[in-house]
Amino acid sequence: MQSKFATPWIGLLSIWGVAVGLALIGLGNVPLRDFDEGTVARVAQELSKGLGEAPLLPTLWGEPYLNKGPGLHSLIGLVIRQASGTQQLPSEGLVRLVPALLSTLVVPLGGLLQWRLRPGERNSCLATSLLLLTLLPVARHGRLAMLDGSQLSAMALLWLALASLRGQRNDSYWALTAGLMGSAMLLLKAPLLIPCAAAALAAVLWGLEWQRWRSGPAISCMALGLLPGISWHLWHAHIRGGQALWMWGGDGAGRVLLDAGEGSDLRWRVPLIELLEGGWPWLLLLVPGLCWAWQLRHQRWGRWCLATQVVLAAAILPLKTQLPWYSHPLWLPFALINAPLLVWLVERRDRGIPMRWWLQRIPSIWILLGFLLIGATALSFTAVGDQLAPYRWLAGAAGLGWGAGGWWLQSAQLRQRRQGLISMVCGSVLALSLLFSTQLWLWELNERWPVSPVASLSRSSPTTPLLHGYDERPSLNWYAGQRIRRGRSRDSGWFLTQKPDDHCVVTARKGDWALARCR
Repeated sequence: MQSKFATPWIGLLSIWGVAVGLALIGLGNVPLRDFDEGTVARVAQELSKGLGEAPLLPTLWGEPYLNKGPGLHSLIGLVIRQASGTQQLPSEGLVRLVPALLSTLVVPLGGLLQWRLRPGERNSCLATSLLLLTLLPVARHGRLAMLDGSQLSAMALLWLALASLRGQRNDSYWALTAGLMGSAMLLLKAPLLIPCAAAALAAVLWGLEWQRWRSGPAISCMALGLLPGISWHLWHAHIRGGQALWMWGGDGAGRVLLDAGEGSDLRWRVPLIELLEGGWPWLLLLVPGLCWAWQLRHQRWGRWCLATQVVLAAAILPLKTQLPWYSHPLWLPFALINAPLLVWLVERRDRGIPMRWWLQRIPSIWILLGFLLIGATALSFTAVGDQLAPYRWLAGAAGLGWGAGGWWLQSAQLRQRRQGLISMVCGSVLALSLLFSTQLWLWELNERWPVSPVASLSRSSPTTPLLHGYDERPSLNWYAGQRIRRGRSRDSGWFLTQKPDDHCVVTARKGDWALARCR
């Protein structure tokens, strides 16, 4: 007979399998975007060709790349070298494959972390994985050739390792794992290790958990695990000298803390907007979840939820440079907080839960959302809602799943409430599958002009052309196979332009763009 404290491996692996399948749908059906897919792809390609002044030191167009470590770039480069052969430009799906697969690991790892915080609560464990599976920002952003999805998985395993240190024989393995995940983060976004580790350590210190550790072996194994990451940074400093500090200061923590970059006008509101846009349908659980965590702050789950959420929010909200993916680490605490509330909606066992009046009304709100989405689907077939046509089946799938799920979750029967949760999850997964099978999932591409025709035009130039009227775009450089810098009107030479000057001779055209020689 299986013990109730046995880890639900079959359930976690099954959910992870769905996450992997979701991550692979339509992975290469859209071009690489700015930012930072074009840059990541080029750095990975140069690493795959062994370019640069020393092994494992990344370069970008032959110059030292000082923005990030080579952890993910090296893995992408390895896949490019093995799969592409002599092919000059790898496919988008190939470039995104490694980050997409690594990002799915947060789904089972988040469930395992919840299992540590609420031992024996199998349903809370599985609900955490289901939340991470169905959150649009987690599923969508992890597919990109960027570092954030992989970083979230590394952070989840770091927290799981620290939460698993309990003064037992296997502490050395967990401590080594924590150190290795620290190394992984040092080779991804190095400065982010500080708030991520601080969030977990705040929970450990709050609960005096460190007193149960076998301190000597634990610290030694953590240090051993950190050795690869620290060694690379020392190697980087040895070869590139003071330039290596740019990763930590000028282009790392220093830039995001002190320099308000493009698109950061809303400042601290950017992460909140991401939360409000991407947390559906589970966002309604967050406030009672935070209240319950505060009520249970003397228990391990409450301490970890509050400490990790508060520390990460305190590290992310004050940043002067605010980009949508900077809030990506917040989704793991979001799932840890909300999952037990979702289980309560099904089981209705704990009578000490706060805001019961609100929780009991959430299924009704999900029914309303379902009707609105189904209504939008119906409207898309009319002339009035013609603009909704590309989204009709996505809205229909989510609306049907959420509406039916909310209806069943109002039932007095446990079996029907379980069907309600299944309906909610299936509706979300089906909607995500339909989204990823189209080109709609990377909507940022619509914000700027497409680079593929311009890249094709650039290859007709006898020399490297300049880009007139726009800033340099990494994705254009990637598809053109050369670095195309911004040019000024008074420069002479070959130009890619939409408005050729009078002193320019147009030699080729593609759509609105022209290749012109200017004097």
